[in-house]
Amino acid sequence: MDHNVKKTALYNSHIKLGAKIIPYSGFYMPLQYVSSLIEHMAVRKNVGIFDVSHMGKFILKGKNSHNLLQYLTTNDLSNIKTGQAQYSCLINNLGGIIDDLVIYKISEEEFLLIVNATNIEKNKKWINDHFNYQDLAFTDYSHEYSLLAIQGPKSLSSIQKLTNISLSKIPFYCFEIGKFAQIDDVLISRTGYTGSIGVEIYIRNEYAENIWNEILKIGKIFQITPCGIASRDSLRLEMGYRLYGHELSENITPIEAGLSWITKFNKKFIGREILYKQKKEGNYKKFISFLVEEKGKIPRSGYFLKDEKNLIVGRVTSGVYSPVLKKGIGLGYITKNNWDLDKHSIFVSIRENNIPIKIIKLPFIKKT
Repeated sequence: MDHNVKKTALYNSHIKLGAKIIPYSGFYMPLQYVSSLIEHMAVRKNVGIFDVSHMGKFILKGKNSHNLLQYLTTNDLSNIKTGQAQYSCLINNLGGIIDDLVIYKISEEEFLLIVNATNIEKNKKWINDHFNYQDLAFTDYSHEYSLLAIQGPKSLSSIQKLTNISLSKIPFYCFEIGKFAQIDDVLISRTGYTGSIGVEIYIRNEYAENIWNEILKIGKIFQITPCGIASRDSLRLEMGYRLYGHELSENITPIEAGLSWITKFNKKFIGREILYKQKKEGNYKKFISFLVEEKGKIPRSGYFLKDEKNLIVGRVTSGVYSPVLKKGIGLGYITKNNWDLDKHSIFVSIRENNIPIKIIKLPFIKKT
């Protein structure tokens, strides 16, 4: 066992459940418990529970916290109120994505930032390097808090008895703080990374195992399925959600990644002029989502995208078998300049065979 790889507070719980454990984003995480296909369909049809405690968790507090985040991120933070959350990007001076994140507005002067595990240290340095405001406190709680995601069409009703907060009344991308499984001050958020209805709950590490077990006790009645990162990946791909290190990186801008909707030019932010010029001129690599119609052909990260003349025009960034569609699906980029998608056929190169693909709009499936 690599001692440089961290464990979540629920590591022993995963071992007891027989999970297959792998290193992932610097943590030992459950890949799957029984079957990623079973876990995937549990989330689409019933309810699944994920340990996603590896995610980074920062608190930025102070009278200028809003101003700093407005400058560092692409979305417009003034559009949300206390009790709401917002998806956004941290970008570098050239417009590349340092990380994508979710920002929770705890109060007018306090924000919770949820970032990707692999980018925790990089994000901390970037934010600290831009502390041009007084009266700010920035704290990393990544290794003090756990994060559980309960997802699926029956998720809210199955765990409702564990809290006096009416889960069904929390709007999407909003949150409440209250009691959960007899633990006070638990943040319960109507967010998730699966495309199915659900909540994410934030608890201190010392309570994580107790809450996990309480949910699994109820799970015996409601058939709540523990889920690993394999099904989490196939679930997010069916919705076309981008993953850092695949669809997102410091060499990709939010405009290129199809994230113009979280890039608001009505405010000043780092890289604004570069992104505005890029969007206006339209000269950038194009993000695509596609189906593979041929049965049994699954696109994978790194596979080439080719045209009818067998010339490379792009690359797959993520690909998987969709258990719902029963077909291969993928995300990627067309990197050939000024290449007109409407005038060419596109193929994915799988084991030296060019397999035709069909470009479709996201999401691949409807939310459940």
